[in-house]
Amino acid sequence: MRCAQTLALTLALAACSGRSAPAGLATLGERALDYTRQAVEMGPRPAGSEENGKQREWIVKTLEATGCKPVEDSFTAYTPLGPRKMANVWCDFPGDSGRLIVISGHYDTMSREGLHFVGANDGGSSTGALLALADHLAKQTRKDTVRVVFFDGEESAVAWEGDDHTYGSRRLAEQWAADGTLAKVKALINIDMIGDADLAVLAEGNSTPWLRELIVDVAAGLGYSRQFPAGPLQYVEDDHIPFLRAGAPAVDLIDFNYGLYNRYWHTNADTMDKLSAESFAAVLTVLDGAIRELEKRP
Repeated sequence: MRCAQTLALTLALAACSGRSAPAGLATLGERALDYTRQAVEMGPRPAGSEENGKQREWIVKTLEATGCKPVEDSFTAYTPLGPRKMANVWCDFPGDSGRLIVISGHYDTMSREGLHFVGANDGGSSTGALLALADHLAKQTRKDTVRVVFFDGEESAVAWEGDDHTYGSRRLAEQWAADGTLAKVKALINIDMIGDADLAVLAEGNSTPWLRELIVDVAAGLGYSRQFPAGPLQYVEDDHIPFLRAGAPAVDLIDFNYGLYNRYWHTNADTMDKLSAESFAAVLTVLDGAIRELEKRP
């Protein structure tokens, strides 16, 4: 394997010696799995629910433990089932360039009558990975500020039609476009359903091409081409879309083949036994490498 010379030395050496994550990031994979388990133990966590609020309090306290200062952006979303209280949460790990790299994901779970949906992968894995990433970022000095964002209300209240979805990301993209924050964003990397033990992050066709290719190249340099294939392109609507529409470079990292023919997705079978620390470690290792690459760009 040819090692990517532009990556940090520890990552490059790990890629040359095999597909295991560097020790620190492998440990973060275990931590991400544990954070996900803690979220799942709270039960279903749909937007507007008491459990969602308890989870948000836990997210804020966990972020505060890293030394960052979480921001809670509360709002009322108007869904087909009526108004619901929601809140985005984010935390900055500051650099001095004046530019932002955003790593995002959603923390709510889907709710449907007859389901007891705990969302280990869909909602849980992005929450766990972002909290583990925050632990990692807190120990580093940065060129660019990395903003870790937890979106509420990604899931639809009734059906993924019209505006019944991505409530939190649509709100934040609109806010950032209005207040000038969006112009500072180098890239937004959204993660969703990334804990699957049989991880294969699809090449998402709606994403900004150069950013999607950067992720694929970083993954290849680290020995994760199987988990991050270059194609074929598949198209998914997710929390990255509002930012793309607002003009920001954005990519969606999602494994949308969760079980044979995606049979675990949005079912009671989306449980912890389907996830692995190795998958979390792969994603966190690639995110770490992508952030480093992005920081080299003006």
